[in-house]
Amino acid sequence: MNEFSIIDKYFSWNCDNSVRVGVGDDCAVIELDSEYQIVTSVDTLIEGVHFSSSNSAADIAYKSLSVNLSDLAAMGAIAKYFTLAISLPRVDEKWLSEFANSLKQIANKYNIDLVGGDTTKGHLSITINVTGFIERGKSLLRSGAKPGDLIFVSNNIGDAAYALRQKQRNEPATLSAMNRLNTPEPRLSLGRSLVGIANSCIDISDGLEQDLSHILNSSKVGARISTDRLPLSKEVSEYIESTGDWCIALAGGDDYELCFSVDKRNKKNVHQIESDLKIKLSEIGVITPNGGLIVDGFSADCSSYRHF
Repeated sequence: MNEFSIIDKYFSWNCDNSVRVGVGDDCAVIELDSEYQIVTSVDTLIEGVHFSSSNSAADIAYKSLSVNLSDLAAMGAIAKYFTLAISLPRVDEKWLSEFANSLKQIANKYNIDLVGGDTTKGHLSITINVTGFIERGKSLLRSGAKPGDLIFVSNNIGDAAYALRQKQRNEPATLSAMNRLNTPEPRLSLGRSLVGIANSCIDISDGLEQDLSHILNSSKVGARISTDRLPLSKEVSEYIESTGDWCIALAGGDDYELCFSVDKRNKKNVHQIESDLKIKLSEIGVITPNGGLIVDGFSADCSSYRHF
């Protein structure tokens, strides 16, 4: 089986009417609406760095698209199209079938079309480029935080890092924690709901400490947050209580939750979003005029994930 038959068998799907040319030509051709702007992002996942050889093909596919969709969520965008560049060490049709079915499942779940890509032989890696639309001038940015803004985080943080740590130590973690690590849920509905309400937003991929600092640096502000306000699952809370290891929540990464700031006058809107979407939104601190991040209740150093 060559690369073209792999593409034809596993990655040729029907697309919506805005896709004039999809998989199978040199480029995709897409109709645009002049009232919207394009939002695009790309991520690469590599075996041994972002996932292990023991991960199922289904989980690898799900996470590969999910982490890219999380970037669109952080911008408040509507997901529309993606491309897939996959490097395979060999042709394993059972693995490919499981990967493709899972990829199609999450693509259908979030209504995003596969419109092209590339297939090569090499060490297993998956590169996905996502494209979305947002109303002109409405993108949620890292650079909009203002002194006095309240800082919020969605759902819980630290579960994925906890699951990874337990896995590396050959110790058990709950199924819910493992699912947070292997099949994170992009917060697209939340991102859309925050358009016009949040002043800044980012998804937590490398750890709250590092990703919130990106907002602070881009906005030229500071922040003060508190450990006793961080949203934690019972499992992570018990782990921190027994070890004192706050770094797992502050710098663990792989959460793919949204961290955002809002003017305090919009606090009631945040509570309404929380109710409408049935998602926990926790106020963890405030944006300050001075640069730097202060974490009340924690004084040690944490190192969030960095590639280099």
